[in-house]
Amino acid sequence: MSFLEVDRLDVRHGLLQAVRGVSFEVARGEVVAFVGANGAGKTTLFRALAGAHRPVAGRVVLEGTDITGVPAHERVLRGIALVPEGRRLFSDMTVRENLLLAGAVRRAGRWNLEAVLEVFPNLGPRLRSRAGNLSGGEQQATAISRALMTNPEILLLDELSLGLSPAAVDRVYGSLEALIDAGTTILLVEQDLDRALSVADRVICMLEGEIATTGKVGEMPRERILDAYFGLERARAAGARA
Repeated sequence: MSFLEVDRLDVRHGLLQAVRGVSFEVARGEVVAFVGANGAGKTTLFRALAGAHRPVAGRVVLEGTDITGVPAHERVLRGIALVPEGRRLFSDMTVRENLLLAGAVRRAGRWNLEAVLEVFPNLGPRLRSRAGNLSGGEQQATAISRALMTNPEILLLDELSLGLSPAAVDRVYGSLEALIDAGTTILLVEQDLDRALSVADRVICMLEGEIATTGKVGEMPRERILDAYFGLERARAAGARA
């Protein structure tokens, strides 16, 4: 039995179908990178997995239990935590307050304030700083730490390196290795293909709301990923049928 199963998921924004019949499975402890151009449906998919966007069809199954109709706050209690695009911190609250607020709904587990500061030690001196005054890298570290404070089984990281300096990206990915070593199941959206491939076990490339290609990192040629990313594989197939 898969840890997480997504079965023929359809998600809409009004008349726009942003996710079309998406199906995949994730094993416990696996790291899966979702890549694709802007508008491919990655963020909408992650919001649907977190319960923030209700699908119109399909199922989300966690450890054999259908959670498709379970609201977002209950999915947190079942072990799903989303780090959204843009971080979405409470900017007028301190780092400490952001973290403790998430900890108020935490599940039992290893992650508490002391544990997350071991992974993100740069936040220690900033605990009393307002989140809105942090650098981009510090905000991303705070957002990930806030998610960890709920003790998730699955961590959804949307646009992990978006808007960060190269040095900040290095720090965030360095900290991510500690989470991977701890056996955390991670799904991440990443525009930087090299970064995604450096940590992922498997990559899923989305195009126009669908899965264009998927495979294990190391077994799938980079050219195949790029062809799917830009729709070249689909264009060649359409040309062959014409």
